[in-house]
Amino acid sequence: MSNLQRIPATVITGFLGAGKTSMIRHLLQTANGRRLALIINEFGDMGVDGNILKACGAENCAEEDIVELANGCICCTVADDFVPTMEALLERPGGIDHIIIETSGLALPKPLLKAFNWPGIRTRITVDGVVAVVDAPAFAAGLFADDPDAVMAQRQADEALDHDSPLAELFTDQLACADMVVMNKSDLISAAETPRVTADLQAALRQSIRVVPARHGAIDADTLLGLDAAAEDDLHNRPSHHDDEDDHEHDDFESFVVTFPEIAEPEALMAKLRRAAAAHDVLRMKGFIAVKGKDMRLLVQGVGDRYQHYYDRDWGAEEDRACRLVVIGLHGLDEAAIRAIILD
Repeated sequence: MSNLQRIPATVITGFLGAGKTSMIRHLLQTANGRRLALIINEFGDMGVDGNILKACGAENCAEEDIVELANGCICCTVADDFVPTMEALLERPGGIDHIIIETSGLALPKPLLKAFNWPGIRTRITVDGVVAVVDAPAFAAGLFADDPDAVMAQRQADEALDHDSPLAELFTDQLACADMVVMNKSDLISAAETPRVTADLQAALRQSIRVVPARHGAIDADTLLGLDAAAEDDLHNRPSHHDDEDDHEHDDFESFVVTFPEIAEPEALMAKLRRAAAAHDVLRMKGFIAVKGKDMRLLVQGVGDRYQHYYDRDWGAEEDRACRLVVIGLHGLDEAAIRAIILD
């Protein structure tokens, strides 16, 4: 069956904090009438990304258009979660024009691509493309370099990079599967650095793969959709560190949720989050905060020492005005110590 007769799906991958959710939010706002369905594979115990997207105000952000898979990495739960979800989307009244799949920052894209060859969906859906979102300043700093000498130098400079090797493999696997790479946060690297960073990133990709710079994930739907890659039929050109393994594990990562009453000073909380991230192996924190005297919910998200916060929408009448943060990091997180810093 030709791709024109199948519903296209776009897989959006990228490391934690790269800006996938911001990019998808902009994509939804520039869909230009496309009937989109969105699958979000959230890593952690609460669907922060889903709530962000449902609050975006675009016509494609209706609750019925967004499905959250929060039972683990999407590429580890293909049979239990992903395939049944795709089959259900295919039976939606009114049909859909395009499926957007946001993988967790921990997901390997290749096992997910293989799932598109399952009997129930292989004749009805094609992978229009895999879009990898890269954090430009992180890449510029060499955080995912495969050069052992460079990795060793980083380890000597920062003990938090002791576990960088598995993260580097995950990063290179995502790049190897990409049909387009979005170099997000490009405004956070200097004009002098940009050509070098772009060239280094291009060198890590297959030939002809396009690198697109972006600020705040602002890439329109017309750019991201319509790549017509049929990636599920091109697996042999997408090498993975895990090609010889039957499955993979994510024991290097863990997460927990911190819940606390509404706060008075957002900036004081931001300082605590930066302090906790600097003192422990925290990769990312994100969540919703209730601020005394404010009718709107404060969205907080950050990676490393870079945190942002803004009011995204009013609290619902039935919502509990409490603060909830998910903390994601490498295995062995000192949960008690991190909680103590945040709740101090």
